[in-house]
Amino acid sequence: MFEQVPLIFQLIILLFSVIIHEVFHGLAALHFGDDTAERMGRLTLNPIKHLDPIGSVLLPLMLVIINTGFIFGWAKPVPYNPLKLKDPRRDTALLAFSGPLANFSLALFFGLITRVILITSSFISLLPYLMFIVWINLILGIFNLMPIPPLDGSKILFYFFPSRELEMILSQYGIIILLFFIMFAGSIILPLVMMFFSLFTGIPLN
Repeated sequence: MFEQVPLIFQLIILLFSVIIHEVFHGLAALHFGDDTAERMGRLTLNPIKHLDPIGSVLLPLMLVIINTGFIFGWAKPVPYNPLKLKDPRRDTALLAFSGPLANFSLALFFGLITRVILITSSFISLLPYLMFIVWINLILGIFNLMPIPPLDGSKILFYFFPSRELEMILSQYGIIILLFFIMFAGSIILPLVMMFFSLFTGIPLN
């Protein structure tokens, strides 16, 4: 679908999309009273501050090398101190949601630009690049909302279903569940990505 989009562009967009995701976590934490991320210099778009050796480098490159047609990754999580939050339980959930919200906002913004280009027939050559930005941010946003630790969706789940037993079980086996989920993520996530992609850009996907 994005064969004409240069690989370097795809990797750069992925990197900055995950960085913006993490920065929004930090900004949300700051809003709710925790300045940990700010004090550690993490409220910046400087990639060096956010690079995760596995999620930002090895995994994306591995997915490219084995030609899966699917690029994914993550940045180093922004630290926060729940004890500094005004309402730790509620604010932790809102803080978690802020990351995916950043990705959905990026997808919507560039989706609207895509719609304008389609209507005006101007700058058509930019369409594949804009479409990729929408696509990758929808993947990041939806994937991170899955209720599996350590993904953001797990913190939202624990807010609405405050069960200590559930939290302990999912936290203990979260990585195993997540790895198993990734194997089948395409069949679960891609239909949602395609639906929102068409909604945001006006481009139907079959």
